Amino acid sequence: MCLAIPMQLTDRREFEGTATLHGVRRTVSLLLCPEVVVGDHVLVHAGFVIGRLDEQEAAATLALLDEGLAREREANDRAAGEAAS
Repeated sequence: MCLAIPMQLTDRREFEGTATLHGVRRTVSLLLCPEVVVGDHVLVHAGFVIGRLDEQEAAATLALLDEGLAREREANDRAAGEAAS
């Protein structure tokens, strides 16, 4: 499965930039979306910005990802508890 993560573009240099999410910064290529500007919410996949989205859509997508991660943590905690029993 492929996954693109919403991040915010915080720096731009020609066709490269820096995208940030929860304090994590990544260098990203802007070759596929040269129109993005600093402050935009962008979708990042494999180090490339592949699209732009509005703030509400980025927040909704991140909420879904956070929910999925929380469920995975709960399942792992349950499995670890059962293994320890």
